[in-house]
Amino acid sequence: MATMSEANQRDSRREDTDELDDVGVLPRTRSITRWDRFWRPFWMLPTVIVVLATVTGALLPEWEKTFDEHLPFVFQGGPGGARDMLGNIAGAMISVTGLVFSITMVVVQLASSQFSPRVLSDFLSSRITQATLGIFAATFTYALTVLRSVRGDTGDITAFVPQISITLGFLLVLASVAMFLAFIHHITTSIQVSSIVSHLGESTMAIADRYFPRSDDPTAQRRDARWDEPEQQAPLTVESQEHGYVVEIDHRSLVSWATKRDAVVQVLTPVGRYVTEGAPALRVWGLDVPGAPVTVAEHRDDQEELESELDLATLRRAVAVEQDRAFNQDPAVGIRKLVDIAERALSPGINDPTTASQVMDEIHRILRRVVTRRNLPRAVRREGVVRLVHTPQRVEELIDLSLEEVLHYAENSLQVPRQVLFIIERLRPVALPEYAEALDHWERVARQIVRRARAEDEAAPTEQRA
Repeated sequence: MATMSEANQRDSRREDTDELDDVGVLPRTRSITRWDRFWRPFWMLPTVIVVLATVTGALLPEWEKTFDEHLPFVFQGGPGGARDMLGNIAGAMISVTGLVFSITMVVVQLASSQFSPRVLSDFLSSRITQATLGIFAATFTYALTVLRSVRGDTGDITAFVPQISITLGFLLVLASVAMFLAFIHHITTSIQVSSIVSHLGESTMAIADRYFPRSDDPTAQRRDARWDEPEQQAPLTVESQEHGYVVEIDHRSLVSWATKRDAVVQVLTPVGRYVTEGAPALRVWGLDVPGAPVTVAEHRDDQEELESELDLATLRRAVAVEQDRAFNQDPAVGIRKLVDIAERALSPGINDPTTASQVMDEIHRILRRVVTRRNLPRAVRREGVVRLVHTPQRVEELIDLSLEEVLHYAENSLQVPRQVLFIIERLRPVALPEYAEALDHWERVARQIVRRARAEDEAAPTEQRA
């Protein structure tokens, strides 16, 4: 009976511990491998295509020299015709390559000035643009490389025409034409505001789905655990070794590290914020470090030993820093870009409230998904003990980011504030109760703007008659 009672107590404690474990609700990180980083630069895919084409143009004619027979169904001309064909291909392709590059630069400049400089990464990451430049440049280099292997029948030199190689050059020209048509279609559609806005909305919703837990998740329904900085302990501060924006945090790795050492990791720079070299990035509480250093840098005498003993490299790897904000784990970055487009449209130089209205339609779509999700816990528990303290993005912050600046710049417009009122009206039936206060606030602001604009419109004819 005692054994049965002890087992029941253990099962009860285990169930209580599971109820106080918040790790399962944390967003998972996207594994960014070296292979992904290799293909990220704009010039990488075109360079690889050009290198492959050049190597093929050098090796394929050498392989064709092993054939003694004249091959049917391929290029049938002589050395003169081969030189003319390859020369024309090379001359034409370098001209068209310059044209494609010029069009790309014009579109980039247009997108930067008309919409926002922060949408340039979406254009430059397009594989269609990269592949088009790569195939055009590859056709040029391939034609020049094959041209050097064509020989005429002069003296002791036997004529040689690489039939397969020249035919492949012709096929590359056809592929270039197909890519040019695809490139023109891509450019004409990608600069449309509806296409840009929709792309940003899709990316933002995908991140929001992975970041915010569902409302029916039992872990997300718990109240945040209370955690205060211990007054009698000296924390170890881990500085950042690089500068840029925090694009991702591996919360599970930080929790595992803290659990193993019976410590608490506090993230000082949240996702989406900028950090400089030497700035505090993490703070660790509960470590028994000799001398109680305030920062790792202050423990210079045995810094390497401290780094190795505590495995601080794992902590630094858990916080990914890049030059620009990314969609990895940052729902606010997409909304930030959409708001930038709306603000640019509402500026006096452009004065296009309809574009701002299109942006608000997409923001409505994003918020409708976000207000049905719950916030992440600030203090993350593992087996009932707080192991991670961070500052996650909140749904209320996304609501403020979506509406605050747009309403500020739309003070002299009726179209956008009216649409904000419509959006809030549609969000109320699906929004969780904890977000009602934020919606109420922005509804009051939008109504004040509408009333003020109407009063100014009504006063204008009176002043004109006077």
